[in-house]
Amino acid sequence: MLKQRIFTAAVGIPLIILAVWFGDPWFSLLIAAVVLLGTFEFYHMSTNLNKRYPLTYFGSSWALVLALSPHYINILPIVITAAVAISLVWLLRLSPQKKAFYDWAWLVAGVFYVGWMLSYWVNLRILEDGKGWVYLAIFTTFANDTGAFFVGRAWGKHKLASAISPGKTWEGALGGLLSAIMGAIIVFLILNLLSPLPLGYWQVILLGCLISLFAQLGDLVESLLKRNMGVKESGKLLPGHGGILDRFDSLIFVGAMVYYYVIWTV
Repeated sequence: MLKQRIFTAAVGIPLIILAVWFGDPWFSLLIAAVVLLGTFEFYHMSTNLNKRYPLTYFGSSWALVLALSPHYINILPIVITAAVAISLVWLLRLSPQKKAFYDWAWLVAGVFYVGWMLSYWVNLRILEDGKGWVYLAIFTTFANDTGAFFVGRAWGKHKLASAISPGKTWEGALGGLLSAIMGAIIVFLILNLLSPLPLGYWQVILLGCLISLFAQLGDLVESLLKRNMGVKESGKLLPGHGGILDRFDSLIFVGAMVYYYVIWTV
């Protein structure tokens, strides 16, 4: 598994670096691809929606529209209103009455969990110094994930949330936190050579802590979703990682947190 994880990272990380560096349309296209694949995985995990392909296509399309909404924010209320109305009318025709609300709830959950939350990465990239903010957020998250994985495997003994994810430990969480702080400092130092961010070192350390916290919360939320749906992995697209959601779950909350940190404090 470790070799597969390294191979996936060796292919994926350069792609991410280039997409972030060149910005739009490449970065938005990358987010769009993640959102489409992620929502398909989300609906595939839900047995009932998995059997209703028109709903999965509609939900994935809706999630894609929300993910790209920073480019047309003025018409977003109209888009959401139309999508809610259409999806409800559609469910009246397709679903048995007793399952209609269940189907609609999972449809909307996938749209907002994947599409809306990942739209914050597009928001973050189009900010001033957006390139640097995205690099800092993404690679600090990856540092957290890597540290939590290796420290948890080597020294993990005390369960963090055994009812949700038996593999998560407090030792792994601490390893992720320390790795995130070190990763944030390293990325910040590299960015100072290329595209400096208006941050002091105390803010970099604070961001490292916050990113680690929200990354691990995102990981736990996805574990909860998988446990509720009775699956071990969201998919098998990425060797060594599982599916798109298995790899990007820790990024789902981080993008929103860093975006609001930047616009409120920097």
